[in-house]
Amino acid sequence: MYLSRFLSIHALWVTVSSVMQPYPLVWGHYDVCKTQIYTEEGKVWDYMACQPESTDMTKYLKVKLDPPDITCGDPPESFCAMGNPYMCNNECDASTPELAHPPELMFDFEGRHPSTFWQSATWKEYPKPLQVNITLSWSKTIELTDNIVITFESGRPDQMILEKSLDYGRTWQPYQYYATDCLDAFHMDPKSVKDLSQHSVLEIICTEEYSTGYSTNSKIIHFEIKDRFAFFAGPRLRNMASLYGQLDTTKKLRDFFTVTDLRIRLLRPAVGEIFVDELHLARYFYAISDIKVRGRCKCNLHATVCVYDNSKLTCECEHNTTGPDCGKCKKNYQGRPWSPGSYLPIPKGTANTCIPSISSIGTPPKFNRIWPNISSLEVSNPKQVAPKLALSTVSSVQVANHKRANVCDNELLHCQNGGTCHNNVRCLCPAAYTGILCEKLRCEEAGSCGSDSGQGAPPRGSPALLLLTMLLGTASPLVF
Repeated sequence: MYLSRFLSIHALWVTVSSVMQPYPLVWGHYDVCKTQIYTEEGKVWDYMACQPESTDMTKYLKVKLDPPDITCGDPPESFCAMGNPYMCNNECDASTPELAHPPELMFDFEGRHPSTFWQSATWKEYPKPLQVNITLSWSKTIELTDNIVITFESGRPDQMILEKSLDYGRTWQPYQYYATDCLDAFHMDPKSVKDLSQHSVLEIICTEEYSTGYSTNSKIIHFEIKDRFAFFAGPRLRNMASLYGQLDTTKKLRDFFTVTDLRIRLLRPAVGEIFVDELHLARYFYAISDIKVRGRCKCNLHATVCVYDNSKLTCECEHNTTGPDCGKCKKNYQGRPWSPGSYLPIPKGTANTCIPSISSIGTPPKFNRIWPNISSLEVSNPKQVAPKLALSTVSSVQVANHKRANVCDNELLHCQNGGTCHNNVRCLCPAAYTGILCEKLRCEEAGSCGSDSGQGAPPRGSPALLLLTMLLGTASPLVF
């Protein structure tokens, strides 16, 4: 009897788990830009926010080293094995494939033994600093979705800076400083990401956590993206709604995780002691076996596909948008200012589609839709691209061959924030929203918006979990 009861509860748990599992995935994907739905008037398009899948972005980058001749092997030279400064019979020779260590080996498939790696020339010109800039460029704005991971084949450097650019390398700003002694190297107190909070998540820190010097067991350096996400989404990133809400409303936070280029500045190799051993300078060099950068093309929530063609990444834009990042409205679709899509409300977001321009009203409508006369839209300047619709003027809109214009539809004049279009004459808005197209928070009109208003807050509990709790509560204890 007890075994059958156990099996029944186990089956119930499997069922509930399968119901609960999709929630974080649905919240995190936004992998459909539009879908067809059935209404009283037939099949129509329902638009939603969308973005490409996260992927390995090192497949699409270009790498540049400065100085350009810093890679070892031209001329050939010997170097010492890591951890043994007196075993200096290893050779780097650019003319021999088996002995060459070019930059592309930082991004090839790992898992082979011995591992492949890029290597710099040794510190033979000491005391002149041995410094290298490694620049990774995408010629496209990308959004980082996971930790940046750099695996060294040599000891991790004593001093290093990770930098980012948002303007294709014209200007740079630091992402994070790394040093064995932050105070001595950069005049900064050492910190780790664990010392940050929601309010200080954008702080640029110096960490000593990844700079243990010349050690065979310590090869990896991280720039922690997920730990920063966790300040908003929780330790296991289950509350993605909270993170997406912050990304929607805080431009500085969005920009923090957005780059066009990354630059690794290697400033001082792993020394391992207080003083440099000038008799064995061949033991000091940089070697990197792998760099991991995961992210997605930034398409402003207007595309799910990013195409790599002719060594260039480009979003395949939806929602009548165009441009490399879907950052503007198409020609003849500038009836209101361009806007990025929104992650909210969960789980579909808001597409913020571009709508036809006023200037195209007189032409035959391509999609058999009706567009208002400019004189009825309270537009004082005919070039204005954001007409203000008033309910009292909609009924007087005059268009050739039609008696009345559509206030909304499910193709171009899309109700926002989860609203639905009723008979093309008005949007039925969720309780928290108002406006012609449900574009305004109701609390804004009342002047009561705030952290306690609860607008847009995700549900706190899962109905499936509550059901399981109640069922388990009625069951007797299992005895074996």
